[in-house]
Amino acid sequence: MDMTELDVLPSAVDADQLLALADGHHSRTARPLGVREAGGHLVKAYAVEAPGRKVTGQDEESALAIAGAHLGLGRARGSVGLAVLIVHAGGDGDYVLVQSWIEGYMSDLAVFTGPAGDPRRLRPGRAGLAPCVWEAAVLTHERDAYVRCVLDGGGTLAERLTAWGKDVIEGDLR
Repeated sequence: MDMTELDVLPSAVDADQLLALADGHHSRTARPLGVREAGGHLVKAYAVEAPGRKVTGQDEESALAIAGAHLGLGRARGSVGLAVLIVHAGGDGDYVLVQSWIEGYMSDLAVFTGPAGDPRRLRPGRAGLAPCVWEAAVLTHERDAYVRCVLDGGGTLAERLTAWGKDVIEGDLR
């Protein structure tokens, strides 16, 4: 069956759930938090904020501590020393994502979850948990920035890393 033109929805599609998600979809704000060192990596950090939520300085510091602990074993996973940190003050809780670039043009991703406003209770997410649509938007930008600035960039490696650190996404995420 050609799925490019549908007259009837396939039974595999949960129409009610998809329409509820579409009705509730909204933008979230992304803002860069700078580039730091943590766990032996150069880490570019972001805040992603649901409406009415803010990433605080305490949230940021807790996330950096989590990232540092996770990235401390990065070399054993083939890390090349660059990572992205997302501190997400979500609508249903808080999330910390740590994505690092590893050997073979691949990446390593860890997701930590916890109740809203209690960074001490962030724990590794369940197996198979992947970024939400807003986190994926940041990681998509970061994939492109890594390729554009580091892999395909010109100049010295220091110049490439400086360009990568400045190449950020900011504003509303759809």
